[in-house]
Amino acid sequence: MTPTLVFDIETVPDVAGLRRLRPQWQSLSDADVAEHAFAERREKTGSDFLPLHLHRVVAIGCAFRGAKGFQVRCLGAEDDGEARLIAEFFGYIDRYTPQLVSWNGGGFDLPVLHYRALIHGVQASRYWELGDDDRDFRWNNYISRYHSRHLDLMDLLALYQPRATAPLDEVARLAGYAGKLGMDGARVWTFFQEGRLAHIRAYCETDVVNTFLVYSRFQRMRGALSEAEFAAEQSLVRSSLKAAAAAHWGEFLAAWPEA
Repeated sequence: MTPTLVFDIETVPDVAGLRRLRPQWQSLSDADVAEHAFAERREKTGSDFLPLHLHRVVAIGCAFRGAKGFQVRCLGAEDDGEARLIAEFFGYIDRYTPQLVSWNGGGFDLPVLHYRALIHGVQASRYWELGDDDRDFRWNNYISRYHSRHLDLMDLLALYQPRATAPLDEVARLAGYAGKLGMDGARVWTFFQEGRLAHIRAYCETDVVNTFLVYSRFQRMRGALSEAEFAAEQSLVRSSLKAAAAAHWGEFLAAWPEA
């Protein structure tokens, strides 16, 4: 079987980069640098959402479905730097050439990873393959928008219409899954400043499980999974989470009752 890698990233403002771009902010605290950047952005666009190249990756969650079963984890350790997390992510692609699946990965996660990999000098040759070394990638690669090695579920379900997109949390809960359990990306910067990276990583893991479950439902809808195969995938995820020791999986399973 072709392995499936569902991924999600969590980010915070790149305060070191912002100080490099705005030398007048050198003496400010991290919180003040970020607030100045948010204020600049609000004045320019009406929103404090920073440009993608100014997001620093602090967690990459992955749900991996392969021949040996289902695994979910955040890459690296809490004290690993951004470059190491990104290198490990692209290393998975180099090793397995998986089917990538995301929710808004084409609009956010992958562009952020592109910029940050470029800044840190991370190589990702398999990911960027366009058919020069592997002819199969000429017709289906990770980069071209309408190719399928990366499947952005949010984009595809909306037929690539921005006005038709839906939030993962609501789609997951409507389908009977746990959803985000009260956490969302807007709170990541606050949690990061409070030193709660473990909580951010746990949230990121639940996001990729929600995405995988919705993806398996999509696979059933388009006929790639039979009813029996779909039920087996759901059961595999549930049993894998039950076997995990982390507290957030108990909360997740409690919010995802068995039919």
